[in-house]
Amino acid sequence: MPTDRPNGSLYTKIDNGVATVEFGHPASNSFVSELLERLTKEFDKLSGNDSVSLIVLKSEGERAFCAGASFDELVAISNLEEGKAFFSGFANVINAMRKCPKPIIGRVQGKTVGGGVGLAAACDYVYATVDAAIKLSEISIGIGPFVIAPAVERKMGKAALAELSFNPTEWKNAYWAMEKGLFAKVFDSISEMDKELDFHIQKLATYNPSALAEMKRILWEGTGHWDDLLAERAEISGKLALSPDTKTALEKFKK
Repeated sequence: MPTDRPNGSLYTKIDNGVATVEFGHPASNSFVSELLERLTKEFDKLSGNDSVSLIVLKSEGERAFCAGASFDELVAISNLEEGKAFFSGFANVINAMRKCPKPIIGRVQGKTVGGGVGLAAACDYVYATVDAAIKLSEISIGIGPFVIAPAVERKMGKAALAELSFNPTEWKNAYWAMEKGLFAKVFDSISEMDKELDFHIQKLATYNPSALAEMKRILWEGTGHWDDLLAERAEISGKLALSPDTKTALEKFKK
């Protein structure tokens, strides 16, 4: 049953070398700052767990995978310090996923927006269903997908990032996302996806953990500057969140 906790939920189960991390929030699995902080710490913790060789990232329920960052917290930003802290939430999670030596397999069962697309892009391999449409809506509310852009560009390319960013109200279907490299496989149903995912992770978990970790390190080469880069992007977003144009757009969106 989906969580009704205002700060969301986060559960981790470890079985046969596979850690399954499940997050949830009553607002379409969106992220409040506290939940992002907890997820960051969980990836850091699993990074040092020698009994884990593989991580599966999933969200609660059968509908939305992730609706991005909390709209209520975004609206409440009143100064630059708060703005930078708010947008640093996804920056910290993406960097924790990047640095984690364990391959992260994403399970995307439904629509995902904004920061949720960034989470999927920061996974090393992603399973999805036909319902997993994606959208970067940030520009429509006066900001931009600046923090997650490096992860999206790395996985999908600059052209796909531009297509998503400059069409902020348009959903792109799961097959488009697979064609651009965000998803590895797309299935007609959740049950089909889970059957194939379970088979795959059980097989992966039997492989040499050192080889898996080395492959992940190679895949993320060239991203060592992301701690500074994503912090800079969070500050840009924080400034824009305070601008009159953004405040006006947010008020319209609230209505």
